[in-house]
Amino acid sequence: MKKLFYSQKLAPYVFVLPFALTVVIFWLFPIGNGVLLSFQDVLKDEWVGLGNYQRLLSDKIFLKAVYNSAKYMVGTLVLLIPFPMLFATLLNSKLMKKPGFFKSIYFIPALTSVVVAGTIFRLMFGEMNTSLANQVIAAFGMSPIKWLKGEWTSYFALLLLACWRWTGVNILYFLAGLQSISTDIYEAASIDGASKWQQFVKISFPLVKPTTVYVLTISIYAGLSMFTESYMLWKGNNSPQNIGLTIVGYLYRQGIEKRAMGYACAVGLILLIIVMAVNLVQLKATGTFDKEER
Repeated sequence: MKKLFYSQKLAPYVFVLPFALTVVIFWLFPIGNGVLLSFQDVLKDEWVGLGNYQRLLSDKIFLKAVYNSAKYMVGTLVLLIPFPMLFATLLNSKLMKKPGFFKSIYFIPALTSVVVAGTIFRLMFGEMNTSLANQVIAAFGMSPIKWLKGEWTSYFALLLLACWRWTGVNILYFLAGLQSISTDIYEAASIDGASKWQQFVKISFPLVKPTTVYVLTISIYAGLSMFTESYMLWKGNNSPQNIGLTIVGYLYRQGIEKRAMGYACAVGLILLIIVMAVNLVQLKATGTFDKEER
């Protein structure tokens, strides 16, 4: 028994065992169980085969949720990658004074609860004339708007909430990538007469590519799986004409509110397939899978 405890061959398996059990219990088993449930009607306790998936293809509300999630994802990618990269470049510049102060300011929103942030933004974009958003547009002579009842005005509110919360986090990601670049490269480029913009385009942007790919990957997942922000902005999962309904929101509606667990599992698996497909495409497009020549 003593030899067993001190066995060098056994030690690696002992250290890996907790991780392996965690993956099996909290990842593989739930996914496998979800796949099985997606072929069943849990309420009727019967096997329906591909019935749930066929129903999804003709479900207009589900397609609306997919459209909303995709639109939100695209908006966050357009805003939450280039602007944080630009801000990170400014923070990394020698011209920036007290960069630590600005890092703290940018990161504070990420520490705020989504519930609190969503509630505040719901009040900001209220229908009353006294709401902050309506007061701002009133200063330009515009009439009050029912922000959260229009498709594009509510989309603007959601994107603003996303930018407020996650810009600081992405800035720190890009800042870490920029600070890993040797200053000797910039000094050599400066001696050769390269401007700051040329240094950014020819040095910073290419060398920070791994960070960009990482931020792009997590942003795609976060955009397609968004739920809490929408739920809090409309104070529930029922927005006017489903303008704020997301894929996860529809999963919640079917699985928790209507207790149709089989159909909800089918929604969840479709979401998993969409996220994986989009990320695989972007990873291939960015050359992440290509073998580096050394």
